[in-house]
Amino acid sequence: MIKNFIIAILCLTSVGIYAQNSTASPYSYFGVGDLKAVGTVENKMMGGLSVYTDSIHVNLNNPAAYSKLGLTTYTAGLSRKAYRFETNVSKENASISTLDYLSLGFNLGKGFGMGFGIMPYSSIGYNFQSERTSSSQGTILESFNGEGGLNRVYFSVGYELVKNLSLGVTSNFNFGNQKTNSFQTIENVQLGSFNRIESRIKGFDFNFGASFTPTINEKHTLFTSLVVNTQANLVSENTRTIGSFSTVDSRDIEVLEVDLEAQGLARTRVQIPTTATLGVGYGLDKKWFLGAEYSFQGLSNFENELTPSSNLEYQNAETFRLGGYFIPEYNSFTSYLKRATYRAGAKVSKSGIVVDNKEINDFGITFGVGLPLSSMSRSLSNINLGFELGKRGTKYGDLVEEGYFKVNLGLSLNDKWFGKRKID
Repeated sequence: MIKNFIIAILCLTSVGIYAQNSTASPYSYFGVGDLKAVGTVENKMMGGLSVYTDSIHVNLNNPAAYSKLGLTTYTAGLSRKAYRFETNVSKENASISTLDYLSLGFNLGKGFGMGFGIMPYSSIGYNFQSERTSSSQGTILESFNGEGGLNRVYFSVGYELVKNLSLGVTSNFNFGNQKTNSFQTIENVQLGSFNRIESRIKGFDFNFGASFTPTINEKHTLFTSLVVNTQANLVSENTRTIGSFSTVDSRDIEVLEVDLEAQGLARTRVQIPTTATLGVGYGLDKKWFLGAEYSFQGLSNFENELTPSSNLEYQNAETFRLGGYFIPEYNSFTSYLKRATYRAGAKVSKSGIVVDNKEINDFGITFGVGLPLSSMSRSLSNINLGFELGKRGTKYGDLVEEGYFKVNLGLSLNDKWFGKRKID
C-alpha cells in the first residue's frame, strides 16, 4: 500500500517540481538564482545540520548516511514561504508554495545503502523596478523580472567501510531553463527598449561524504562528518533578443535576435564552486542530540559571462549551523507527545554576494516537531512539521531587506524490502 502511494505521488509531482517557481526573492537576480537549502524537514529544523544520521531517515546532504538505513524509506517535503520586502521607502509582501524534495532510500545489505530522488537546486523569481532622473532625459524607469531555475536528479550510494566509518558518493544531474527580462522607458517617450535572455542549463556534479560515529561510554555517540560538493561544471545554451515596444499597449515594435555565436556567448560555462562542510555532534540515542557545522564555498571565483554587473562582487561564502533534538520518552505507552521528536536550530550565513559594497547575509532560526504516524510505540514512520524565521539582506544603500517565515511539512515512511521469504 505504501509503495503504491509513493509511486502515485512521484508520477503526479515530478512534473510539478520541474515547472515550479520556488522563490520570490529579489536576490534570485544574482548568480544562477536562489540556491535551495538541501535537506529533509528533519535536518532543516535543526538549523540545516547534515552531521546527524540514523537508520530510519534519509539524509539528503551526506551520501555516507545511506549506509545506516535499516529499512526502505520514502520521504517528501512541502513548504510555504511568506516574504516581507522592505526598503527605505516601501514595503511589499509575497508568498509561495514549493515541493522541496521526493526521495527514496533503501538498505541493500549490512552496511550498504543507496537512494535516488529529485529536488529543486536553484530558482529565479524576481520582479522589481528602479527609477532615476536625468537632467537631459527626465525620469528613466527600469524594470527587471526573471523566472525559472535548475532542478536536480540524484543517485547516491553509501557503504560502511569499517565499524562506525562510512563513505558515500552522490551523482547529481542538474537541468533547467531560465528567462530574464529588462525594460527601460523614458518620460514622455512612446517607445521603450527591452533585453530578453533565455538559457537552457544542464550538467553534472558530485558530492562525496564521510561519517564517523563511534560510541562513547556505551551510551552516547559522537557524530562527525565531512561533505564535499564538487564544483558544478554546467553548460548554458543561450539566446538573446533586444528591441523596442510601445509604452501605450506594451506591444513589441521591433525585435532583433543578437548573434551570440559571434560574441562567443551562445554556449557558456556556469561553474558553481566547490563547497566543503565539516560537522560534529554528540548525543544519546533516541533521547537527545546537539551538533554544529561549518560550510565554506570559494564563491569569489564565480562569474556570469552573459550578464556581468558593475555593482556586483562575489566573495567566499560561509555558513555556521547549530541545532539538535530532544525526545521525552521514545517508547512511552501512555503519552503520544512524549514519543514526539522536538527539534530546534539556528544558522548564520555569509552569502558571498556583495551589492554596492554591501554584504548580503542571512540569519534564521528553526524549530519543529516530528510526530509518529501511529499511536503504537513501535511505529517508525513519522510526519514532520517545522518553522523557519529569518532575515536576509539590508535596507542600507537603497537595497532590500528580506524577512521570511517558512512552514515546512515532511513525510517519512518506512517499509521493508528484500526480506527473505520464510514460507513458499
